[in-house]
Amino acid sequence: MDDLDKQLLNILQMNLPLTPTPYAAMGEELGLSEADVIARVAELKRANILRQVSAIFDTRKVGYRSSLVAAKVPPERLVPAARVINEHPGVSHNYERNHPFNLWYTVAVPPPSTVEEHVDALHRKSGAEITRIMTTLKLFKIGVKLDMTGKADVTARDPDGVRRDANWNVGRPLSPLEVQLVRELQQDLRLEPRPFLPAARRLDLTETELLDAARRMMDEGIMRRFAAVLYHRKAGFKANAMGVWRVPEDQIEEIGFQMGSFAAVSHCYQRPVYPDWPYNVFTMVHGRSAEECETILAAISAATGITDYVSLYSAREFKKVRVNYYTDDYARWEQENLGAVKIALDGIPRSEPVASATG
Repeated sequence: MDDLDKQLLNILQMNLPLTPTPYAAMGEELGLSEADVIARVAELKRANILRQVSAIFDTRKVGYRSSLVAAKVPPERLVPAARVINEHPGVSHNYERNHPFNLWYTVAVPPPSTVEEHVDALHRKSGAEITRIMTTLKLFKIGVKLDMTGKADVTARDPDGVRRDANWNVGRPLSPLEVQLVRELQQDLRLEPRPFLPAARRLDLTETELLDAARRMMDEGIMRRFAAVLYHRKAGFKANAMGVWRVPEDQIEEIGFQMGSFAAVSHCYQRPVYPDWPYNVFTMVHGRSAEECETILAAISAATGITDYVSLYSAREFKKVRVNYYTDDYARWEQENLGAVKIALDGIPRSEPVASATG
């Protein structure tokens, strides 16, 4: 990658311009032609540096429920267990980490089904010895934005990055048009001058109408942003550490926002504790090396005074994708793994169970 590629990736991660001609808009910012930007994005994909460019939706705001899950799996069963978990359509991330709880995944489920029902099935079928649901109790920050230029201080602070939305856990039923927008905008952006035009035509909208609707969803928090996801290792970030912290109960909110203010922290949450899991605040950091991650976590510890923490590194990536919402894959999974279906075939969350996979 040259400097222009790195600057382009920074723009793509932060917020792609929601205009009918986004590649031209990025080209204008970088001093490149529209064709050059499209060619560079295509090459970054071909080189497995850029995974996808699409809308990033807030799971809760689109009516789904999700959780991080930690499982303790016998080492000889780890790969088969990961395969079982990967078959779930709502599993977006699945990693082996260097801890007795060695398999960590995230799962999203549309109602009226529950995360607990689905995780119970995954626990049984994977052969895990122990499974802990690490649901989000409080969200302090979310959003991966890697500095590709290498010029930023890895311990720098970004107070504007923390999430102070009191309604972060509150969603509402989406309109039929919004459901269709989610289905369209979650797809990888086309590599052509007017990439939103085909979706607009399918929805019988103009490009302006489609993009205006997308901005309204962003203003409401249904869409967090329209941006890129990278293959971190190929992009030069070869280590990711999940720093888990034991924070006094009466300090969780203050410390959580303080930890989230570090620019290198992409995710920061409060999660539940268990008798075999005492850590209640989670911070995810990405670095060019494990040493860089440790530097960031040490800076967080020094700033907050919290010294009881553990660094969990991913040893293997079993799955990393964006969840596709409003598909019939969830109903199929329930039929095959639970023997009954609560989710409608079209994937739209319902207040009442559906009778069967065909009904």
